[in-house]
Amino acid sequence: MTRTTFFRNTVLTLAMVAAMTACKPKQQQQQGGLPVVSVIAVQPETVKLDTVLTGRLEASRTAEVRARVQGVVLKRLFEEGSMVKKGQALFTIDDAPYRAAKASAQAVFDKARADMNRMKPLMEAGAISRQEWDAIVQGYQVAKSNLETANINFNYAHVTAPISGRIGRANVSEGELVSPNAATLMATIHQDDPLYINFTQSADEVMKMRKDIAAGKISAIDGEVPVSVFFNDGTEYEHTGKLLFTDPTVNATTGQVSLRASIPNPDKILFPGLFVSVRIANTEMPNAILIPQQAVTRGQVDTVMIVKADGTYEPRPVVVAGQQNNHWIVTSGLNAGDQVIVDGMAVVQMTGSPKVQTKPWGVDMPPQGMPQGQGGQAPQQGQPENANPAEQGQPENANPSEQGQPEKTENQSEQPQKGQPETSSGEKQ
Repeated sequence: MTRTTFFRNTVLTLAMVAAMTACKPKQQQQQGGLPVVSVIAVQPETVKLDTVLTGRLEASRTAEVRARVQGVVLKRLFEEGSMVKKGQALFTIDDAPYRAAKASAQAVFDKARADMNRMKPLMEAGAISRQEWDAIVQGYQVAKSNLETANINFNYAHVTAPISGRIGRANVSEGELVSPNAATLMATIHQDDPLYINFTQSADEVMKMRKDIAAGKISAIDGEVPVSVFFNDGTEYEHTGKLLFTDPTVNATTGQVSLRASIPNPDKILFPGLFVSVRIANTEMPNAILIPQQAVTRGQVDTVMIVKADGTYEPRPVVVAGQQNNHWIVTSGLNAGDQVIVDGMAVVQMTGSPKVQTKPWGVDMPPQGMPQGQGGQAPQQGQPENANPAEQGQPENANPSEQGQPEKTENQSEQPQKGQPETSSGEKQ
């Protein structure tokens, strides 16, 4: 083969590759089929209309432990963050002054009681006047009162828990001077089982809920409306609470009504002050259809895309009555069995195809715009899908020499040596 023949064969080969590349989009469109969309077959059902509000958890009981006598804190007797019981000792304040005051009051009381017992027979015998006896009795009562005050102050030096619950951090340490005049806050105790949930709702919705409860449209547990709690990550709390009360007044600025619910917390998972989502079960809506939100185009007229039996598609107006989680509640515009397009319309609009193929929503299929080749593999770049050499004007098992291309041998290098002509099968130099 001469060098001229080699260049001619090379040009022909490049021309064939360019022609095959130009035909590729058309062949892929013919072999790839129609664009695929994800659909759901809708069915009417009875849907519970739920109201989701944001609330904040609050301890059912909160007690602030404050100093009631003045003195220096000698010892802290609890572990921060632990559970304490009512009457459990928490702090010890220096009680030496109060012990002395208690002993003095006890001595005065004992003397006053002895005087009254000694003078009582004289009063009965008329040996002393009534006025003197009244003064002795009054002294006894004052001594008794002073003794009780001394005992109270002495006991206040030993600070105990007023309620049972979980105690927080200690706000005072050993050696710190506390005083009742400053109302020193020493610690705080919360009862976190059950917890309260405080939230607000519009007055109109509260009135409607009351009417539905009276009409029996909302199921109640022991006469109370059940509520569910959801965390920020969307997970639902395992225990169900109940609505306790609604504020009898409406906020004049916001038009909202304050509500409170109670939720069990036996595992101590919830904490006071935490924001949660509260779901209140409202009335039930029969013959409604749940549609994923991404399938509905919201506007002055809400619409969905429907796939017909012949593969064509069309928009259809619907009536959206509410929301449940990530679904719209459709009450009109759809029939049982309608196939609503949920995903894939972007590819359809780009291709402009009048028809589509359908697949159930959530079922994985090959990516849009990539037709499958043999064995489920995508065709290689530059090669049509399921390419057949005979269909490309090239016979099967063609000999490279018959295509005008040189055939390489094992002992033949890929590039001809400089100054040496290129050889091919069946030709001699």
